[in-house]
Amino acid sequence: MKIGALAKATRTPVETIRYYEREGLLPAAPRSDGNYRIYAAVHAERLAFVRHCRSLDMTLDEIRLLLRLKDAPGDDCGEVDALLDEHIGHVATRIRELRQLEKQLKTLREQCAGPSDVAHCGILNELEQAASTSRAPVARSPQHVRGSHRGTPARKSSS
Repeated sequence: MKIGALAKATRTPVETIRYYEREGLLPAAPRSDGNYRIYAAVHAERLAFVRHCRSLDMTLDEIRLLLRLKDAPGDDCGEVDALLDEHIGHVATRIRELRQLEKQLKTLREQCAGPSDVAHCGILNELEQAASTSRAPVARSPQHVRGSHRGTPARKSSS
């Protein structure tokens, strides 16, 4: 199948498929006489695996390691366990950071006592004051959770 058919079958943007191929997550597809990539069922299966790992918020490096291990079925799965344990720790850290962010946002939301004009908006005034003083949060903030806002498009190249 050509890349468009693979994209449709897996609900994956064509550019994402090309990106995964460049990143070594998908094996290079053979080319037709007309220089079109020709994908097989094995590509669709591997792409589904990659996409599922991405849905679990795994990094491309983590997925590369999992694919390497998956391609060596006789090896011990201890590395898989270790990778997943490390990823679980990362997720737990992010959850703590997101809870802290939620507290900060709720505190900020409390700055609004009720409807008023924008010039007297407690939230905007607090944001402006925090941005101009040492009370502003450190630049390092939790990673934004992709797709957490309705209507917010997911990043195209890494999905």
